[in-house]
Amino acid sequence: MSDITPNPTADERIKAEPLISRLMKRPELGAIAGVVLVAIFFLITADSAMFTTSGIINFLTPAAQLGILAIGAAMLMIGGEFDLSIGSMVAFAGLFFGVCVMVWGLPLIVAIPLTFLFSAFVGAINGIIVIRSGLPSFIVTLAFLFILRGLSLVGLKWASGGSTQLRGVRDATENDWLAPVFSGDAFPGLFAWLAERGLVETFKNGAPKVTGIPVEILWFIVLALVATYILLRTPAGNWIFAAGGDSTAASNSGVPVNRVKISLFMVTACCAAMVAIITVIDAGSTDARRGFQKEFEAIIAAVIGGCLLTGGYGSAIGAFFGSIIFGMVVIGLTYTDFDQDWFQVFLGGMLLIAVLFNNAIRKRVTGER
Repeated sequence: MSDITPNPTADERIKAEPLISRLMKRPELGAIAGVVLVAIFFLITADSAMFTTSGIINFLTPAAQLGILAIGAAMLMIGGEFDLSIGSMVAFAGLFFGVCVMVWGLPLIVAIPLTFLFSAFVGAINGIIVIRSGLPSFIVTLAFLFILRGLSLVGLKWASGGSTQLRGVRDATENDWLAPVFSGDAFPGLFAWLAERGLVETFKNGAPKVTGIPVEILWFIVLALVATYILLRTPAGNWIFAAGGDSTAASNSGVPVNRVKISLFMVTACCAAMVAIITVIDAGSTDARRGFQKEFEAIIAAVIGGCLLTGGYGSAIGAFFGSIIFGMVVIGLTYTDFDQDWFQVFLGGMLLIAVLFNNAIRKRVTGER
């Protein structure tokens, strides 16, 4: 009988590792801790109305719109690239969607897929230029930030006859059966039922203060779950991490690095298109400033969520919580006596703290000094 003990498998080593050590290696740890700390801060300083049902919906709505962008940005950053044009892509996709509906008179079942296809095409152009030219994605997408914003301005003036806004989208889509999927509130009957039983806040006439869950919040949750599944449970997810970690080694191992990165640029552009469609239908119009500076906010949310600027590390769930922090801060300040101008100070401070925290975690995981 042999006395040799077999080497433990990877799964056995993971199970043997202390739980705290495993948790410390999770990229979303900082974002979750950030949500808790920000929530405690506002519990102390803000009006209690912030954490009622209506208050929670108030800060989750902007968080969801940013979060859809941040999840796409996070996946691209894990793949080792940046997209600084994502905010301008919101305006450009909104222009294309508005033209489909208002100028061409297309129903939503045609206009929405066309908008996603068009946005994916623009994202592919970004990716192909990055791959073929060898230029940093920072430079290429910075150029597209200005190109797409300018094209949005020119296109809107053409489509509207000289204005920088294209109005009338709500009237054109209000009777379309697909409109409720991308605008308005979901589950109104449930909230009316809850109001009748006194389980949610109501007005004096008995009507619920919250009539439903804004659909962008549901899309936000679904997208976070799908992205997390792809990253953690599919070969494509392994390819994304490999492409961002060491693209040369990944390519030598058979990973289609170029195809992965171009696909991620397309996904990011489609996330921008999703936000454009939701906001254009909700607002009933589109304009050239839609999505302004959202590219920076999305990257901040992704970094707060654990994404490294060097690629190969991060998570969609981290971007999810990073976006919630953003929503809590931007709306939470309105429930306090603080000046609203402190928002950018909060955001910059959280970015710096997140980068320092993630850098410390990375060194702990990799053993660097």
